[in-house]
Amino acid sequence: MQLEGGQLLQQLKPLFQENFERFGELGAAVSVWQNGKPIIDLYGGFRDVHREKPWTSDTLVLVWSATKGIGSACLLHALQEHNIDISQRVAEFWPEFAQASKEKITLAQLLSHQAALCALDRRVDVLDYDAVIRALESQTPLSPPGTAHGYHARTFGFLLDELVRRIAGKTLSDYWRENFAGPLNLDVWIGLPKKENSRVATMYAAKTLKAFGAEPKQFYADLVTPGTLARKTFTSPYGLHVISKMNEPAVRAHPIVSFGGIGSASALAKFYSMLANGGKFDGQTFFSEKALAWMTTTFADGIDRVFQIPTAFSAGFMKDSRNAARKILGPSGTSFGHPGAGGSHAFADPENKTAFAYVMNQMEQSLLPTEKSLRLVDAIYQ
Repeated sequence: MQLEGGQLLQQLKPLFQENFERFGELGAAVSVWQNGKPIIDLYGGFRDVHREKPWTSDTLVLVWSATKGIGSACLLHALQEHNIDISQRVAEFWPEFAQASKEKITLAQLLSHQAALCALDRRVDVLDYDAVIRALESQTPLSPPGTAHGYHARTFGFLLDELVRRIAGKTLSDYWRENFAGPLNLDVWIGLPKKENSRVATMYAAKTLKAFGAEPKQFYADLVTPGTLARKTFTSPYGLHVISKMNEPAVRAHPIVSFGGIGSASALAKFYSMLANGGKFDGQTFFSEKALAWMTTTFADGIDRVFQIPTAFSAGFMKDSRNAARKILGPSGTSFGHPGAGGSHAFADPENKTAFAYVMNQMEQSLLPTEKSLRLVDAIYQ
């Protein structure tokens, strides 16, 4: 598949505009890259609900769980650089993790959401990093590790961050800046510097609570029901459950790897473009073939214990499940990436050397990609 910029623009631009006119988008951007070059960069709308601040080419926005993809890439890079295989056990690098029947959990199981640590028994604050790590160390897996998978909505980033600290001796946020954001000149931050706040779009919660009308129905019903696995997963560690809190500069400054990344569509697509092109960019090699195979290989596929629908994961990235009702990564079996709550989405397609990213600031009542981005993905492959 070879994309032609002019033709693709004719296909995508009306759909992108329609997102504002018909689907209630406030501000958004989409970026498509192929063969290491930008093909399409569209942006429009406003950074604020008063429609006083236009969305521009350098606007940044919270990407929620799309942060998990870049966080996973950091850990995989650290494993690569220290000659560690993902078949090795987590406790080899993080001895305290071995408590409470976790001594046999492998890096591959942890990265593919099979560690059964999606919810915590201990009540700890999401902004208290050390308390969360201690809670993870003492937490007993909620089911036998490796026997099933369930999306680790909040705990995942802490697991990634602590492993990078143990292996590379620095925070994941610093690792991201030193190894990717700096060398690739990526406008994506895990922990936003104060001086960048003036460029950030305000994030807005979904306008109407369509929880019981959204798919999968049982998951969204469970999400608001105390005691369910879904509810516990999305409320532990606790805090920052009100969307408006995420707009506070003090919160933006926290390097929350699970859901706190802030960046642009073009920067996200550029990063995934490097991954889609053999881990290389501008003559620099960032990833080996082995590390890229970890990203493209499906390690878990089936009914997700949290989402209660078929999902699939490679080493830290979402894949399309064999039984998915709707593909989110295009038709290629090698594609991998990570969506974010409310509508953001980003992925790499190594087969076609293509990368895609969509970001926005008016959330929808959805944790998985919505038609606003998926219609654009479909158009690319038509």
